Amino acid sequence: MVEQMLQKAEILIQSKRFKQAAAVLEDVMVKIPDNPSVLGRYSQVLFELKEMKKGLEVINSAIALAPENDFLFYIKGYGHLMNDQYQDSENALNQAIHLNPEVSLYFAMMAYLKIVRKNFAEALKYADESLALDPENTLGLNARSTALLKLDRKEEAVQTIQGALNENPNDPYTHANYGWSLLEQGKPKASLDHFAEALKLDPNFTYAQQGMMEALKAKYLFYRWFLKYAFAMGNLAAKYQWGVIIAIYLGTRFLGSLAKNVEWLRPFLIPIIVLLVLFAISTWIITPLSNLFLKLNTYGKHLLTKEQKMSSNFVGLSLIVCLIGGLAYLFLQDEDWLTIAIYGFAMMIPWSVAFIPAKYKYSLLIYAIVLAVVGIGAILTTFANGELINGFSMIFLFGFVAFQWIANYLTSDFQ
Repeated sequence: MVEQMLQKAEILIQSKRFKQAAAVLEDVMVKIPDNPSVLGRYSQVLFELKEMKKGLEVINSAIALAPENDFLFYIKGYGHLMNDQYQDSENALNQAIHLNPEVSLYFAMMAYLKIVRKNFAEALKYADESLALDPENTLGLNARSTALLKLDRKEEAVQTIQGALNENPNDPYTHANYGWSLLEQGKPKASLDHFAEALKLDPNFTYAQQGMMEALKAKYLFYRWFLKYAFAMGNLAAKYQWGVIIAIYLGTRFLGSLAKNVEWLRPFLIPIIVLLVLFAISTWIITPLSNLFLKLNTYGKHLLTKEQKMSSNFVGLSLIVCLIGGLAYLFLQDEDWLTIAIYGFAMMIPWSVAFIPAKYKYSLLIYAIVLAVVGIGAILTTFANGELINGFSMIFLFGFVAFQWIANYLTSDFQ
């Protein structure tokens, strides 16, 4: 009876019906409690259901019962990885490898983790160790291909991913990974074929849906340029990302000071400063604005998540507010309307990231809402007494400048 229930659970897991699989496994645990293997499988299902805290509690219970079971440590490492707890994941995977260094899957998962942590040379080493144990390991082949691409060894990366497709032509992850590889190489049209194939094999595959969305937006020239920058920044570790941000900030300040003090350079420097500022702002707002265009696409609108739709709506609304304020100022010649234009322009940045995951849940959304309320206070105060500079506007300005640094901290990988 128990064996049949376990077989049913496996079938449900293979068909990605995780809620039903969890219910069956819970019934099994009533019949055979404290079974490490069943607890381990149950924790895997919980991870797929995004019940991370409960899943980690269950896998820790399983490990307490069977501390010599290497596969349980692999599951724990996978759970921590899904929960963005990268150091804990690495510790667990290292323990799995220590207990049994002959399992290709453990090295492949470690390679994937190293890619997430942007240590691409280490990722390639672990991927090669995985493939030395099992040359047909799909995760190992995909990890090797990604690591090679990030190390700018594109020809080898293509050969590896094609090898993975030859081994398993019906693997949605491989098709999606190939699509992302082509997208990073500036080939959005070719990438669409692989994203489409991945979604045909698994219609709910988020990784492929995100890739399809980016490939569709990449038909716009400016977004293709932005993608090149995004991939370049994304391949940098967090500390180097901060270096680029600080360099742009200090560079802008230096050029501004130079333009102020050296009059003959001013006509040449002002356009450069404006371009740098516009570039910095565009990196925040281009994704939600491009999502607005994607909503007009017959297929693209179905790829956007609820959060992405809300973000693009708020950014679009802020843009409308900015245009209304700007046009009113031009026609009425009333400086009070400038506060509305500035407010709409400034609020595009916090709304652009308000709904993305951060270190503290809802922190970015709360910050954006508070900033929006303070900004409205600044506008009302300006229209009431005619003062552009008032208590609310100063708080808004400080909050706006601070937001850019705080948001980078909350969304960067500091694990």
